[in-house]
Amino acid sequence: MKALVITDNHKMELQDIDKPNVVPGKVLIKVAYCGICGSDLPRYFEGGVHSFPQVLGHEFSGIVEEIGADVTNIKVGDRVAVAPLVPCGKCDNCQKGEPAMCTNYSFIGSREQGAMAEYVVVPEKNCVRVPDNLSLKEAALLEPLTVAIHGIERVRILAGANVLVLGAGTIGLLTLLSLRAIGAGKITVVDLNEQKLSVASKIGADDVVNPTELSLKDYYKSNPLPDVVIETAGSSITQKQAIEFVNKRGKVVFVGTSTRDVVFEPELFEKILRGELEITGSWMSYSAPFPGYEWETGLRYMSTGEIDVKPLISEVFKLEDVETPFDKMVEPNSASIKLLYAINEEK
Repeated sequence: MKALVITDNHKMELQDIDKPNVVPGKVLIKVAYCGICGSDLPRYFEGGVHSFPQVLGHEFSGIVEEIGADVTNIKVGDRVAVAPLVPCGKCDNCQKGEPAMCTNYSFIGSREQGAMAEYVVVPEKNCVRVPDNLSLKEAALLEPLTVAIHGIERVRILAGANVLVLGAGTIGLLTLLSLRAIGAGKITVVDLNEQKLSVASKIGADDVVNPTELSLKDYYKSNPLPDVVIETAGSSITQKQAIEFVNKRGKVVFVGTSTRDVVFEPELFEKILRGELEITGSWMSYSAPFPGYEWETGLRYMSTGEIDVKPLISEVFKLEDVETPFDKMVEPNSASIKLLYAINEEK
């Protein structure tokens, strides 16, 4: 079968590799679409994989082509999206119903073969059926949507709450859509990219702010501070701003992954104390029973039209395009949001 294989730092090849074999408890997926996640970029550009060779891809959908022994809930022909985490099921955290906290997990597209290939084998329990009225192209965005849903569910957001979303990448925009779906009030989105802010405005942001044109300090001179801040950019600047610009007794959720040191000046740190802030992190998108409510909720939002992810799909590529979409994602001022490989495209 064809697969995109990371063979070294900043080296990707389209190769013919063996089609994976089905084993008990697992199913063979004929991959329809696979998205590129921001976490895939260092795996390719910096060789940040657990071993070479490696096939990336953990945001995907497809059709079940073969099932292994002991598979009872999934059948051949099912249209599915797949949760990429493979928890051990045995550690204390798994036993407590906290699979994202597993201490001995595997991960499709990172620690084992991913879906930037014609076929991939996955555990039956990782498959969720895609409703007939939802395209597999849209379903390929289920995994990042569940990350957004999990993030906002880390704190109780009341209907009508004033929310600030820092970052208008894929997760930031999916967070915006999820906030709209749960009935949040005013939503302000901040980013440096005007094209992404334009998308945010079109899909439901009440205000958008580009800090190169209007600082958040100046913006909040004439606007009430948010009750909730959700940081999705993973920038040391926005991670500090999340504390700086939330209202007293407010809530802050950190979703974006840090890439640099985050240093809080004493005065800024004291805002946590004086404002009695509620601060939490959000890691992946899983709960019990596995893979969790996030996955069924995401499918329901998309199938009912409460969330429309189509405006976030920037371009679709073939495996033969190899690293082209990866390069597009890191272009200066790139307007790309979600790029997909169409591998066995749904007709």
